[in-house]
Amino acid sequence: MNFFRGVMGGQAAGPQPSGAETIHKLCDRVASSTLLEDRRDAVRALKSLSKKYRMEVGTQAMDHLINILQTDRSDSEILGYALDTLYNIICNDEEEEQDESEDAVTPLPVSGKHKNVSMPDENSQKQADDLGAQFTEMFIQDPEHVTLLLALLEEFDFHVRWPAVKLLTALLKNQGVQLQGVILVSPMGVSRLMDLLGDSREVIRNDGLLLLQQLTKSNAAIQKIVAFENAFERLLDIITEEGSSDGGIVVEDCLLLLLNLLKNNSSNQNFFKEGSYIQRMKPWFEVSDDNSGWSAQKVTNLHLMLQLVRVMVSPVNSPGATASCQKSMYQCGLLQQLCTILMATGVPADILTETINTVSEVIRGSQVNQDYFASVNAPSNPPRPAIVVLLMSMVNERQPFVLRCAVLYCFQCFLYKNQKGQGEIVATLLPSTIDANSISAGQLLCGGLFSADSLSNWCAAVALAHALQDNLTQKEQLLRVQLATSLGKPPVSLLQQCTNILSQGSKVQTRVGLLMLLCTWISNCPIAVTHFLHNQENVPFLTAQISENLGEDERLVQGLCALLLGICIYYNDNSLENYTKEKLKQLIEKRIGKENFVEKLGFITKHELYSRAAQKPQPVFPSPEQMLFDHEFTKLVKELEGVITKAVHKSSEEEKKEEEVKKTLEQHDNIVTQYKELIREQDAQIQELKEQVASMSSQNEVMQTTVTQQLSQIQQHKDQYNILKLKLGKDNQSQSNGQGDVSQVNGLQTEELTQLREEVEELRKQHTLLQTLLGDKDTLIDTLRSEASQAAEVSAGGSENEELLKELEALRSQVQSQSAEINQLSTERQELLRRAEAGSSDVVPSTDGTIDAAKMAELESRLSAQTTEKERLKEETKSLSESRADLEQQLASATSTVAILQTEKTKLQTEVQESKKEQDDLLMLLADQDQKIHSLKLRLKGLGETVEDEDDLDARDQTDDDDEEDEDED
Repeated sequence: MNFFRGVMGGQAAGPQPSGAETIHKLCDRVASSTLLEDRRDAVRALKSLSKKYRMEVGTQAMDHLINILQTDRSDSEILGYALDTLYNIICNDEEEEQDESEDAVTPLPVSGKHKNVSMPDENSQKQADDLGAQFTEMFIQDPEHVTLLLALLEEFDFHVRWPAVKLLTALLKNQGVQLQGVILVSPMGVSRLMDLLGDSREVIRNDGLLLLQQLTKSNAAIQKIVAFENAFERLLDIITEEGSSDGGIVVEDCLLLLLNLLKNNSSNQNFFKEGSYIQRMKPWFEVSDDNSGWSAQKVTNLHLMLQLVRVMVSPVNSPGATASCQKSMYQCGLLQQLCTILMATGVPADILTETINTVSEVIRGSQVNQDYFASVNAPSNPPRPAIVVLLMSMVNERQPFVLRCAVLYCFQCFLYKNQKGQGEIVATLLPSTIDANSISAGQLLCGGLFSADSLSNWCAAVALAHALQDNLTQKEQLLRVQLATSLGKPPVSLLQQCTNILSQGSKVQTRVGLLMLLCTWISNCPIAVTHFLHNQENVPFLTAQISENLGEDERLVQGLCALLLGICIYYNDNSLENYTKEKLKQLIEKRIGKENFVEKLGFITKHELYSRAAQKPQPVFPSPEQMLFDHEFTKLVKELEGVITKAVHKSSEEEKKEEEVKKTLEQHDNIVTQYKELIREQDAQIQELKEQVASMSSQNEVMQTTVTQQLSQIQQHKDQYNILKLKLGKDNQSQSNGQGDVSQVNGLQTEELTQLREEVEELRKQHTLLQTLLGDKDTLIDTLRSEASQAAEVSAGGSENEELLKELEALRSQVQSQSAEINQLSTERQELLRRAEAGSSDVVPSTDGTIDAAKMAELESRLSAQTTEKERLKEETKSLSESRADLEQQLASATSTVAILQTEKTKLQTEVQESKKEQDDLLMLLADQDQKIHSLKLRLKGLGETVEDEDDLDARDQTDDDDEEDEDED
């Protein structure tokens, strides 16, 4: 037991054994001892030596320790010692190294290899890292070892579970990719690790968070599995329990894990959004009014929370996913909460900077969010727009550099794809909208553009360029801006002032910003190009700058000057004789040379800062001196460099050919546009005709009803005429019977005259009704004729109008047939009247010799009255016959729907027949059913069952009613 005494601090009588010898003996003891207590003591001794003798313990004892984990699963104490020992030899944490260095002055006998151990420097730390990586590789050579550790995580004993979590974390730190692959294929591997978040012991839960952080680094498959193991819900619950932004380092660990799960993982981002977890982020940013107490941990937590929001709306995400998250953040009030922090007082600078960057990406490209941000006012007196307050910080050279970059990024995001916002910014520069009593965004930009601070010049120029990005209207509007340079001098345009400052030879950063503004301004705007070339000093200045041989610092300025001159060539409309495309190209060839011009133009893309700015929209620069390129401007350079090179090398003949081709294409486009407009007009006309046909169909239905009524009335008239015929025939026979029948004839004639009067009144009403219908039909005919004339122009509607004309011809033929029928009826009516007159003339003479004078006078007076009435009826009949032509026309229009009505009548008759047939079938079925019921009743009666018939039930009901009546009487 001498080695135990040496390890445990006991004094031995003989010479002390070396560390390697002690470890060797302990390993033999672990391997050969049969008693669990001996093995446990040996493993505990190895644990105590593992920090100081890391190499020896790792090389000699690792296999024995793994064997302990496999064989002694029943003893949690020895498992804990073995896991702690493995952790000590694998872990590379600086804290562990520091613990080891506390004994730096103690000489250690390590086989003569190590003398005095000094404080670990960089080399020793690197060696320790390499040592941990080597031991990790040895451990994971067999995947079963990792599976064994995952199985030990299911042990609830604290002394087993916690060391296992720490050991897995150390393995992941040293060989993350290999271990991720093993865990990924291990059954229930990730699920066992996720169970650590539900452990009631905070130490295990917190170390489980660190383990999951290492596990989810740069592995999208594991990130998805962890997310679908309900990680978002658990982590957000832990953050809430720990106090959100006011929580401790546990909140920080949860946020770091959330960032691992969401960053560059579109599937998890969509799952996070669809799970309504964005709404749960809003309470994180509810900052109290008293912002005096900002601890370092709270600043860290809030910084990570803002980064988490930015991950969801990052410009590198897909546009659809970003827009959806932006919409959710606005609807749940998260954007409003961020703007509150933005305008609050007492917020630390780094939190304010990160909040500005976060708001920038939440509003970037979202019109609703941009409009809301434009309406935000700072809590000042008087209130100022948040944009104005931010711009004041951007052009203030006393503000921190990162804050000014964040404000510029916010302004750029506010104007990104926001033509409304661009117009509002440019409008603040126009003379008609300038308010002398308030500071506007345009005034701040102009002030920054012409200040003595080169960084303010660059930021203001880039911000103003974004107000013109892809907006031809605002480029033209900005040409109207006039600046008062000094008292007594006339104002100059903003474009002229920019070129004046450019020619004065200011700092490189200022000139680069102005050149980027000018290139953005005049690109794709021929009017702006004309204004720029109208100044006779601009072109000579550009050619002089390009042709000179300057130093490295000036090469970028030369390239931008070449780009500006190339834009003047490419977008030149040849409105100025001295500076047409051809003359500018000749000037380049004589003064600069085409090859030299193209070489200078290439200086832009070859600059080291160009590629950095082209990577992402956010302006991130290590120092103000490196702030030269804007992201959107790099896109413009990439777009124009090739076309400008081709435009410079093209000859005049090629340009003429291209112009001819362009003109031809424009003509074709105009022709296509005209045809499209014609087609639209024809479609509109066809739609109108369809609506008219629909209205006419409804009118026809109404008229069909009217015609049906008229036909029924005509049939009634026919029946009345037949009755009159029969009556008049009987009267003529009874006139020869003598004197006694005179009074009957006179009475019958009076009744006939009354009926005739009634018929005349009915005919008058029908005449009025037919005249009304005739007016409607005339209107309809005029409409059809106008539609027929339109159909000659619109081929699509022509066929329908031709059918309507054919229907009109058919209606006319029907009217003629009906008019013949009316004539026949009139003839019959005249015959009846004639017979009535003849009967009266025959009766009166026969009574001359037999009736006395008084009675004769009475009869004559009655006859004269009847004759007068007859003449009046004749006149009315004549007027009716004269209006026959009108009636024919009216009936022609009315009968236009007869054919349709007949068709519909046929359909209705068919339907009626079918319904009758169905009713007959139903009656047959009911009869069969009654027959079956009757037979079943008979069978029941035959079986002895009492069955009551309906007659019996009726009789019983009647009896009950009688009894009730008797009771009421009593």
